[in-house]
Amino acid sequence: MANTVAILDCNFPNTVSEEAILTKIGADVRKGQCTTEEQVIDLAGDVDGIIVQYAPLTARVMERLHRCRVIARYGIGVDNIDVAAAAKRGIWVCNVPGFCATELAEHTLAFILYFGRRIHRLDPSVRRGEWETIGIMRPTRRLAELTLGLIGFGHVARELAPRAQALGLRIIANAPHTTAETMAQYGVTKVSLDDLLAQSDFVSLHLPLSLETRHLIDAQRLRQMKSSAYLINTSRGSLVDEAALIEALREGRIAGAGLDVLEKEPPARDNPLLAMENVILTPHASFYSDDSLAYLQQAVAEEVARVLQGERPRSPVDPTVKPRVV
Repeated sequence: MANTVAILDCNFPNTVSEEAILTKIGADVRKGQCTTEEQVIDLAGDVDGIIVQYAPLTARVMERLHRCRVIARYGIGVDNIDVAAAAKRGIWVCNVPGFCATELAEHTLAFILYFGRRIHRLDPSVRRGEWETIGIMRPTRRLAELTLGLIGFGHVARELAPRAQALGLRIIANAPHTTAETMAQYGVTKVSLDDLLAQSDFVSLHLPLSLETRHLIDAQRLRQMKSSAYLINTSRGSLVDEAALIEALREGRIAGAGLDVLEKEPPARDNPLLAMENVILTPHASFYSDDSLAYLQQAVAEEVARVLQGERPRSPVDPTVKPRVV
């Protein structure tokens, strides 16, 4: 009996790469654009493997996946998947760590340069018919005089560090599970979160979303930042309490924010962030390059193929899973 794989959803131009890899091992492929639990159950209740982007794979859904042995997610975060419920049923959950680390680092650096060189103020002034420099630029300091604080020190932060150092930025970081010695190898100084918020001119988030990290940047932590500092988030929108951020921006308690991710995507048209001149918004695009997308699509299909052929996945989220035998 041939294995069946469901691609629950994706917003990519096509899935030719995935289908080629899976049909090569004799698997049948189903495709959908699932947005609800019921749609997932209808499409994938009897499949052997799943590829998913945003569709909900909750504990209730896991109970209805009678044959599934592997779930591979397009991306790094797995907050739409109940990993513990999958593990209870012997289902591997895989992600693709580091697939877009270079792109995320570049996007973060673009935010830093945009704010650091006041592009967000200069461009609108020219479009208004002005031709003013000092009045628009002030206050501006050389990046080499400023500090970048990284919250989290995984793949992306480690790609970002040497790029930011090339601009002269001093880099500090907070990551409880990374040693000071490891950070020192990248020329980065480990500090407490309180010290990072107090010292940084740019605070950049590089964390997965979890119960512990949800709203990590709340009203209290925003008050700990310099009034001249910028918050940058290319990780997960819910790391930041968006209402508290809006209030801090309105009151001038921080200088601005560069956001590739939001708590609700896309934002409501009346979201105040859309009207703020000191906010740069991009549409969850920091992961993207032609190269990263091609690798991502190939990698998820290869993970599913490995498991369906009796092998262990390369990037299990929970490596202690006892695989289901069907």
